[in-house]
Amino acid sequence: MNLIGVPASHFDLEYCGGPGIAVTPVVNGKNANVKTEVWLKDAKAGQTLRYTLRMPCGCTVAKAEVPAAQTVCEAVIEDVHLWHGRKDPYLYTAIVELIEDGKVLDTVKTRFGCRTFRIDPEEGFILNGESYPLRGVSRHQDRWGFGNALLPEHHKEDMEYIAEVGATTIRLAHYQHDQYFYDLCDEYGMVVWAEIPYISQHMPGGRANTVSQMKELVIQNYNHASIVVWGLSNEITMKGAEDPDLLENHRILNDLCHELDKTRLTTIAIVSMCKQDSEYVQIPDVVSWNHYFGWYGGDVSMNGPWFDQFHAQFPNIPVGVSEYGCEALNWHTSKPKQGDYTEEYQAYYHEELIKQLFTRKYLWATHVWNMFDFGADNRAEGGENGQNHKGLMTFDRKYKKDSFYAYKAWLSDDPFVHICGKRYVDRVEDVTRVTVYSNQPQVELFVNGKSLGVQESDVHFFYFDVPNAGTSRLVAVAGECRDESTIRKVETFNEAYRLKEKGAILNWFDITEIEGYYSLNDRLDEIMKSPQGRELFGQLMQGIMGQMKGGKAMGFDVTEDMMKMMGGFTIVRLTSLMGAANVKITKEQLLGLNAMLNKIPKV
Repeated sequence: MNLIGVPASHFDLEYCGGPGIAVTPVVNGKNANVKTEVWLKDAKAGQTLRYTLRMPCGCTVAKAEVPAAQTVCEAVIEDVHLWHGRKDPYLYTAIVELIEDGKVLDTVKTRFGCRTFRIDPEEGFILNGESYPLRGVSRHQDRWGFGNALLPEHHKEDMEYIAEVGATTIRLAHYQHDQYFYDLCDEYGMVVWAEIPYISQHMPGGRANTVSQMKELVIQNYNHASIVVWGLSNEITMKGAEDPDLLENHRILNDLCHELDKTRLTTIAIVSMCKQDSEYVQIPDVVSWNHYFGWYGGDVSMNGPWFDQFHAQFPNIPVGVSEYGCEALNWHTSKPKQGDYTEEYQAYYHEELIKQLFTRKYLWATHVWNMFDFGADNRAEGGENGQNHKGLMTFDRKYKKDSFYAYKAWLSDDPFVHICGKRYVDRVEDVTRVTVYSNQPQVELFVNGKSLGVQESDVHFFYFDVPNAGTSRLVAVAGECRDESTIRKVETFNEAYRLKEKGAILNWFDITEIEGYYSLNDRLDEIMKSPQGRELFGQLMQGIMGQMKGGKAMGFDVTEDMMKMMGGFTIVRLTSLMGAANVKITKEQLLGLNAMLNKIPKV
């Protein structure tokens, strides 16, 4: 708790919790026209306001003293130094003093940056007239042992990690973050999406709350050069996008943002199952989608083509990716599969998504879900309850997963090389695949001092087939950079690397597979290629749909798009997820289904 003492005449402390000052710079050629506005309480005749604009060195670039009734002052910064993201996050400071009889009664100040930006449906994000791809992460600010009660050094550490990975943008989900972190975003040159906690399900009685939170978000954060879009909502159409009250609420929020801030745009994070031509998608200035093809159904290959389809159908709507990712804990395999929660599958997933998303210039921003693992009370996945493990780093910030380095290889200019799979030491195969990430053009891998050759890659990912015998010391060399790890040949798979889900009806490795025939470990869309498979799955779905309320799966309508996503699931994973919809399937039923699948030849 803070106790603030002010004189009778003072800058307003109660205007939506804001700083009492708003600075609006407009770049005009080589100069910037800067409007500074303040809010006063109980000003008196004879009092004055002194407006000062300063450079980081403390040099004054503009100054004026006017009657206190003049709460708006305009000035010109000649030869303005632009705020240019990570390349040059230059910040000015505006200071306004309330003066009476030559004495300063009260002072407000804020930093601000001068920049232009636009979001083009073909060219993506443009900063100060230059193409500036927004490739980055989403952030939840909680961490293990502290919850949301972070100290400044925790926020600074988070920013250092995000900067290390090479991100140019951060989506601050799904609520206001600490003011200190917004300051860090300004200082580090991160381009920011800020949003309110209007999430998942529209509540007709919640309109006043959403309006209040949006008003506070904009007013309290107006001066941050880093912020370019205000987020109206996240996945709000889980129960459908046709609700007239939901649509009206979004129009109100959209108009409110434009009324309070004429310099920034609005956006929404849209859940996958929302129809592309929904009226709701047309409301904000730009849109982004939360897609998990390759994790929650579908296949990794579906991501890029899906956006191409949307872009072709709506060429005038700037589109981005607000969420994508998959979960990984300390589980490992040489044969990663969707849904296995291994670090290797997460690395594969992000390799594929990076190649698809980063090469599509029209995507105005892409945000990985998430930079860090975070708390989620109702989750029971991956063998560690109460967390979402989609982070590129662990909840305690102690470990950078391999996927962290996949992004660093694409986004960072700081030379490095990284051998993946350091926690995956024991391996059964005689020849094992070792992946190396680097932002250098060539990588050479040595095994016990013997070179396996030099590889080149234009996608920053290098794959070596390594002979596996005894204990092997691996050394990767890329320019002046080097990294080391160890692998060890074992005869039987180390079960400590394999997730055994508590309460699971069946784990995938317990399922009988017959070469050339289907099993529960095959994907639904593969099984559906067989007439016998389609018939068998149709019988299964009849029983499942009978247990669902209103033909819905986990709250979503079972639409054609939903079925396409489900096609990417293996049957065993699909049936395990059905538990979230209270669909009851016994172990005996699954084993019986697997026995029938074992009799159907693969197409």
